[in-house]
Amino acid sequence: MSGTVLTVGDKVRWDGRAWTLAALEGSRARLLGETGAIATVLLSHLLADSGFEVVGGPPQVKVAAAGLLDMLPDRVRQQALSWERHVREVESGAAVSGGVPRAEYDPAVTTLAQREAAKAAELTAAGAATSVTTVRRMRARYRDQGVWGLVDQRTTRPASATGRADQRVVEGVMAVLGRQRDRSTGTLTRLRDQVRWHLEEVHGPGVVAVPPASTFNRLVHALADGQGLLGSAVQRRSHSSRPAAPFSSTVALRPGELVMLDSTPLDVLAVLADGVTGRPELTIALDVATRSVCAAVLRPSGTGSVDAAVLLAEMVAPMRMRPGWDAALALQRSVVPYERLLGLDERLQGSAARPVIVPETVVVDQGAVFVSSSFLGACESLGVSLQPVPPANGPAKGAVERTFRSINHRFCQYVAGYTGSGAAERGRRVQKEARWTLPQLQELFDEWLVCGWHSRKHAALRHPMLPHLSLSPIEMWGALVGIAGYVPLPLAWENHVELLPVRWQPVNDYGIRFDYRTYDSAALNGHRRNRTSAGAAVQLEVHHNPYDPARIWVRLPGGFKEVPWIHATQVSMPFTDSAWRHIVSTVARTTDRDAHEVALARALDTLLRRAGTGTGTRRERTVAAHAAAAASLALDALVPAPADTAAVDGALERRGEGPDVEGAQRFPAPEDLVESGFDEGEGEDCVPSSGPPRPSHVLNPYQEAQQWLQ
Repeated sequence: MSGTVLTVGDKVRWDGRAWTLAALEGSRARLLGETGAIATVLLSHLLADSGFEVVGGPPQVKVAAAGLLDMLPDRVRQQALSWERHVREVESGAAVSGGVPRAEYDPAVTTLAQREAAKAAELTAAGAATSVTTVRRMRARYRDQGVWGLVDQRTTRPASATGRADQRVVEGVMAVLGRQRDRSTGTLTRLRDQVRWHLEEVHGPGVVAVPPASTFNRLVHALADGQGLLGSAVQRRSHSSRPAAPFSSTVALRPGELVMLDSTPLDVLAVLADGVTGRPELTIALDVATRSVCAAVLRPSGTGSVDAAVLLAEMVAPMRMRPGWDAALALQRSVVPYERLLGLDERLQGSAARPVIVPETVVVDQGAVFVSSSFLGACESLGVSLQPVPPANGPAKGAVERTFRSINHRFCQYVAGYTGSGAAERGRRVQKEARWTLPQLQELFDEWLVCGWHSRKHAALRHPMLPHLSLSPIEMWGALVGIAGYVPLPLAWENHVELLPVRWQPVNDYGIRFDYRTYDSAALNGHRRNRTSAGAAVQLEVHHNPYDPARIWVRLPGGFKEVPWIHATQVSMPFTDSAWRHIVSTVARTTDRDAHEVALARALDTLLRRAGTGTGTRRERTVAAHAAAAASLALDALVPAPADTAAVDGALERRGEGPDVEGAQRFPAPEDLVESGFDEGEGEDCVPSSGPPRPSHVLNPYQEAQQWLQ
């Protein structure tokens, strides 16, 4: 046998055993094992197996690593090619194919040993001392490795980044660098001391010496540069949060296929009640396929689970045009197929040019807001899959993180009260520059999203049929809607209630009580003190709004029923659950539970009134300001009133707590929401009024329920 030719009777090794080739039948080979086993194998499979070899046959032919020669210095490469010509001349008589052999290298009249001796003498005479042994060694290397075997291997050894440094010191440096990845940034002097302590602990005092400071610093940079082990704490955390290689970028091919939710403090100071300023928190939903900001919510102090749930509801509802907006911002003026979409969803009539996207999969981080039971329930009720990313893994949702930076550069720095992204960028009198209230800031941001974000070309958005053409988010949505289609998802008011946080409570004679608040109405009659067959109290499903604790919604056999707080008329100003918790923590209980609840309600009203007049403490004014700002954005905007609002109001009036009772809370009616506009403010110092809270323009469920969901 020669080359790759197999003949019957050859001894081969395959599958870890020795075989004898017994027969060749077309494309199959029949093998006979030493123990009598018989195997029939396809020749293509047999020859391609990495463990196949012919016993006693010639070595497998190896392709010369010619590509590796390009990385060598010219001198080394030319030396290897020169040796190739010498070896060929010794073996075949001619240095090049088809050449005429010289007399001392003619295979017809000389032996191989004579040609090896002649070549050694020729090279020695030329000034390169060479022995016959060297010529034979070069022949063997050329036969095994080709031209690469003739290269001076000293020039191919990889350079060590650490040079001749003690390996124990190298291991100590890497160990200490790994331990301080999550610590605050220190100096190289601290690192050198920590390495010395580590070496003494591992090898004993005085066994391994730490290099001098300059040598140690060069060693640290050689080991850590580019590995995310040096630099600021933010840079180290960012590097360590990268997913393990190999990984690919996130790809979404249709609107809603992948939507990323995240929150961040906005780099703008907003004016809350009584002139108190604070940085609101921005929560957005970003569609990866179109880079559209489908929804955005601003809150005064931290995003709650109800905000994340409302964000989902806002995504599937069109954004209405606001008073004072340019007509060019309307969806009808955009590039989307407006008439065709209007035939599918009448809610798009008079809407702004913001995509309406129904999410399929929502990507969230491990924040308590996005893994709460209410948010999980909201996703389940809307048929949305939830995909949490690993903890502290920013790159897993890099698209939304990059969007936050674009919002900071293209919106925040142009707004009065811009704080900069850090203390080094902050001005001296930022608090005095702040002039926008939270509802006004929400209005400005919504308008900027339509005219400054969705209409701007994005380098990552390419037309499916014209890859060279970059598109804006609204253009990309219009292009993908024509391919993937559009299915509207209108929400009834009951669906908005479903998105609120839920808890299970029994109904007693006094009604439903939790968090030192008692809720009661005639709708609960027939469900009081009910028991199961096992004797346990029957618990009803209760949904509550943290931004409007004055009422709850209870699921009864006929649907959700609104149940008011029995002491709602004791508090004349809007409040939130956070303000209530502040009162509970500061007012000591000195009497029975009912009297204590009345005392809490009166203390809350006193706090809100005192803070509104500027006579409260700084803590009280801050609590009241946050409560007023949150309520002005969320009161009745999260959940509209049911169809039987009149019946509920009548029940409250009979209790002396209805909207017509003096001092009672008055919630805006649907027609009030339609006619209310955006007040820019007239003075330099824009301070929110102490009147009734303005309803949110982020989502108007009253209009949704009245116009499309009846």
